[in-house]
Amino acid sequence: METSLKGKDYISTQDWTDEEIEIALETSADLKEKFKNDIPHRYLADKTIFLFFFDKSTRTRNSFEAGITQLGGHAHFIDASTSQIAHGESPKDTGIILSSYGHGIAIRHDLVPGEGNSYMREVAQHSSRPVINMQCDIDHPCQTLADLMTMREVFGNELRGRKIAVSWAYAPSYAKPMSVPQGLIMLMTRFGMDVTLAHPPEWKLMDEPMRMAKENAAKSGAKFEIVDSMDAAFEGADVVYPKSWGIESLFHKPEEALAISEQYKDWICDDQKMALTRKDSIYMHCLPADRNNEVTDAVIDGSHSVVYQEAENRLHTAKALMALTM
Repeated sequence: METSLKGKDYISTQDWTDEEIEIALETSADLKEKFKNDIPHRYLADKTIFLFFFDKSTRTRNSFEAGITQLGGHAHFIDASTSQIAHGESPKDTGIILSSYGHGIAIRHDLVPGEGNSYMREVAQHSSRPVINMQCDIDHPCQTLADLMTMREVFGNELRGRKIAVSWAYAPSYAKPMSVPQGLIMLMTRFGMDVTLAHPPEWKLMDEPMRMAKENAAKSGAKFEIVDSMDAAFEGADVVYPKSWGIESLFHKPEEALAISEQYKDWICDDQKMALTRKDSIYMHCLPADRNNEVTDAVIDGSHSVVYQEAENRLHTAKALMALTM
């Protein structure tokens, strides 16, 4: 697949133009159709991608591993803790050497604010092959591309004027990355959606994604607002995306963040909150959802939920990104 995107890094959706995002979405839809109909699509025959993980993964790892196999190539899974990165090997050396061994590098590095995105960009600076962000501290551009694809499958390609509620939700498990809500507010404002961000006062997002979301909304003519109530965010929403994330200043002290969150257990997506949304609204989550903390079983397993369609689209968007750039 020879395209104008060959060799281009995909580290943030902000790095790609609206037209390039549209190409990725069109390619994802085409690959989904081919997959469903067992039509071979070995666009990356004999090509290799290196998958570096600094964090755990289910959907991301498997969407990339299955995806490259279906495209005719091969993935090398690398746990950063068992590689020479754990002994201090530099991003420069990693980028130069691995790009001489294969055709693409993908990295997940999401749990330390201020580190993941910078690390990826340094690898990319020295790599002769494209670098794909499988989730960093700032953005999760593979997830949000699949989210946009899913919303379009449900509502049609014109999302302008549709309201999405991106809300913090309570979870007792661990301090989760901030990249999904940040990626959502950046990408959905670009495509004309009215975005309402809701969180308790301690859970502010990073300054730069907030600035970009405001700029994107101004350019597209969309609305972007911040509220301190999940109910207010859900009112009249077409899409709700409630999930937990950590406190930026406390990622090095996650137990403190989890202790503070105990006072916000009522930030849960349940039938009462879904009743505030539009009749044809959808519930979304990047998964894994913290059931009966972030969301009740009745909602995530109910008629509004599109989480499995959304998760499936992670495969098709991952394949599109690899096929277009590698």
